[in-house]
Amino acid sequence: MMDSQLQFVQLLTTHQGRLYAYVLSLVGDPEQARDVMQETNAVLWQKSESFEIGTNFAAWMMKTAYYQVMSHRQKISREKLVFDDELTAELAQAANDQNEMIEEKQDMLRDCLAELNDRHRELIRARYQDGFDLSAIAEKMNRQTNAIKQALFRARANLIDCVSQKVQEASS
Repeated sequence: MMDSQLQFVQLLTTHQGRLYAYVLSLVGDPEQARDVMQETNAVLWQKSESFEIGTNFAAWMMKTAYYQVMSHRQKISREKLVFDDELTAELAQAANDQNEMIEEKQDMLRDCLAELNDRHRELIRARYQDGFDLSAIAEKMNRQTNAIKQALFRARANLIDCVSQKVQEASS
């Protein structure tokens, strides 16, 4: 598999949860959302060569999903409960706004993680990225579990404060 194809597959798999949430918010039915999501993935894969690595994959994916939702709506228009085009467009805009907000908060979280001291960053990474429980972290760091618990509490509190401050600054 070529490097650009591998990057594309990684982007596609990384965004599957977001894609499902977006499609579900537009169609309102989990089974239909899975169908539309599969159709969207097929279209994304067919058009993968037209995607330029380094550009906004999430935006491209959501736009493609929106068109797949509209196509799906045409197919099921004979059923009783179908959102009209205006409501679907409003829901799509709200989901896009939510997606942008999530991306902004993820960027803020990354910035705040970089601002943590090394010990707190290592604790956060061990707990949430590597998935270690408190006793495993304590053993790895040759410390008491309660000490790790307290340090992790302080690290999370610092992250919450930092992100909250960045959110306030961004909204000012």
